[in-house]
Amino acid sequence: MTSETITAAASGTWRLGDLTVRRMGFGAMRLTGSGPFDLGTPSDRDRVLGVLRRAVELGVNHIDTAAFYFSSLRSANELINRALGPYPDDLVITTKVGPGRDASGDWSWAAPEQLRGQVEENLRQLGRDCLDVVNLRVKGGGSIAEHFGALAELRRAGLIRHLGVSNVSAAQLAEARAVAPVVCVQNRYGVDSRRAGSDGLLRLCGEAGIAFVPFFAIAGAGKEAGAGPVENPVVTAVAEAHGATAAQVRLAWTLRQGPHVLAIPGTGNPDHLLANLAAGALRLTDQECAALDALGDDPEQPNRSSRRE
Repeated sequence: MTSETITAAASGTWRLGDLTVRRMGFGAMRLTGSGPFDLGTPSDRDRVLGVLRRAVELGVNHIDTAAFYFSSLRSANELINRALGPYPDDLVITTKVGPGRDASGDWSWAAPEQLRGQVEENLRQLGRDCLDVVNLRVKGGGSIAEHFGALAELRRAGLIRHLGVSNVSAAQLAEARAVAPVVCVQNRYGVDSRRAGSDGLLRLCGEAGIAFVPFFAIAGAGKEAGAGPVENPVVTAVAEAHGATAAQVRLAWTLRQGPHVLAIPGTGNPDHLLANLAAGALRLTDQECAALDALGDDPEQPNRSSRRE
């Protein structure tokens, strides 16, 4: 596939409620600096604005962001607003609430009555009157009914179109669905970074028509810090067989998990953007997927994926 033929369309589509998105989306976490929550060196503004515009030109219409994605002089939401406003009619922007950061970078978690302020801040930064999708990011295994109920009230008030949940168990998903419709679940999930019960939750979402949106599909256990320098040999072998990169294999495997699975790889590098989108057209064999499936999650092993910006 040449750069002239790479588009997000090759990954197929899914629906978030009444909104149709291409399954290969874009995550905004890495737009703001050398690290996603780095208050030191900011990103190259013109470069990342160009990456956002190029992503949309190439068919991406699902962008994942959050008001707490900011670094020194950079806010992911405001970069999105600057690069893409006025927004294309089919562009779906998903954001998250629950966690918050102050100007010094210190974290806090919102009480239910504080969620409205977080929603309004996302509206302001993105320049929107209504947010397409808001995920409640969950901390721990307790009840989420009160927090999700607060977001359901904001949905009824017209500030939010659709609701999702992030970092949840099957029980928490069931609790949320008893309060209001859920269009997506955003959990950590990758070739070799699957938590106990993740496969079952992924299948449950598919049966219910809910999108499953893995984060850290490339970074794996490296999480916000990014992937490690040494690749898993099974991933490397599959990549070599296809003339692809390890990151592309990881994304292709992610999409292979079901038609309801969406990918949101993020980068501030235009070359990596093209490589990520090209992964939407990479088709792995059943044998290759079985070998990758077998990697599972071993907490004693370091993350093996290759470093990506």
